[in-house]
Amino acid sequence: MLLGRGERLVEAARRAVHTKLGVPEAAIGAVGQLVTFDEPNRDPRGPTLSIAMWAVVGPHDGPAQWVGFDEIPELAFDHNRIVAASRSLLAGLLWKDLPFTRALLGDEFPATRAVAATTNLAGTRPDPANLNRTLAAIPGLTRTTERRRVKATGRPAAVWAFDADADA
Repeated sequence: MLLGRGERLVEAARRAVHTKLGVPEAAIGAVGQLVTFDEPNRDPRGPTLSIAMWAVVGPHDGPAQWVGFDEIPELAFDHNRIVAASRSLLAGLLWKDLPFTRALLGDEFPATRAVAATTNLAGTRPDPANLNRTLAAIPGLTRTTERRRVKATGRPAAVWAFDADADA
């Protein structure tokens, strides 16, 4: 997507998610810049830059078809490489970039959602003890006394919550 005159990258990313994917503007949460791809021969039409952006999208009834990282079809040019690199970078942002993490998981979340997010981004299931230590070390994130049953079977999951004044 091309930048409009005077448009910032975040504005262009929101516009792209809205117009190209049909996501209502109200469903687009946090948006950020991830990485720039500038290899001279990445596009046979000539030198181009691609700036990978991330956006957290909330529930909506738009026409977009969402697929997991492991289900992405063959894409044009070097876009599969861009997706692969972006997945790794997003995995690195999880638990370190609080606006990204909070937009992705919400103000409070069960530990099972933390496991799912880590698994989806990293491609492997995290060690539960290591993940609990990671969560406990995040400023403004605390383990509540609540436990939430996510599935009909198994024990209820611990619930984690961001403090109201934590970086949002």
